[in-house]
Amino acid sequence: MDMKWDADTYTQEFSFVADYGRDVLGLLDAAPGERVLDLGCGNGVLTRALADAGCEACGVDLSPELLSVARAAHPDLAFFEADAADFALPHQVDAVFSNAALHWVSAQRQPAVARCVHRALVDGGRFVFECGGFGNNALIHEALAETFAARGLRYEMPFYFPTVGAYAALLEDAGFLVTYAVLFDRPTPLAGADGMRDWIEMFVKTPFERVNADRPTRDAIVADAVERLRPTLCADGRWTADYVRLRMRAVKREHGRER
Repeated sequence: MDMKWDADTYTQEFSFVADYGRDVLGLLDAAPGERVLDLGCGNGVLTRALADAGCEACGVDLSPELLSVARAAHPDLAFFEADAADFALPHQVDAVFSNAALHWVSAQRQPAVARCVHRALVDGGRFVFECGGFGNNALIHEALAETFAARGLRYEMPFYFPTVGAYAALLEDAGFLVTYAVLFDRPTPLAGADGMRDWIEMFVKTPFERVNADRPTRDAIVADAVERLRPTLCADGRWTADYVRLRMRAVKREHGRER
């Protein structure tokens, strides 16, 4: 998904995205000296963590806004602008890591992501990632769909949130062996009294663009959705987003098929 990011606000107010990603680094268990690609690296916070652990780390992202922040903050690291479903590295890597990025790619293009990752890895290389899983933010998207419909507009889901079975099958078809997979709830606190509004403004832009919603219409839809969500996702003035995460580890089969 090609979306223009407010990179400074994302870095300052949504640091929880990278903070939760540090837990996924444990599943990667990268050794010093390993070459690791951070796929969908965003502002480069986790690419930096990989480098600080002794890895030869580089990052790939589609957003020029986020890459600008990454390059300014980490000038000693290499960052490349490329599509997760259409990238090629100058050399193969030992591992590909991804946090909170794959769900931005449409279902139709996910096989291309798997093929690109497969090509990027050495035989036996690891693909470790976490992304939104089946049911992720279901209450939020339901509320938005209802507010769109109330105005005669169609809400097009902008993300791909797969089941364990669907994504495991996709990876295996691309030449991977899945060694770990879990789908789990992770209720995520949002900062401030306007946390839900801010979250929607940051992450849910494409559906508004697809219906050419002007600013007043957009503001009204968001305000309506926030009020619909208040009884279920706001307690004592504190907002929580209904996150569900898919975390997986897969290994490129030795002498696996290239496509």
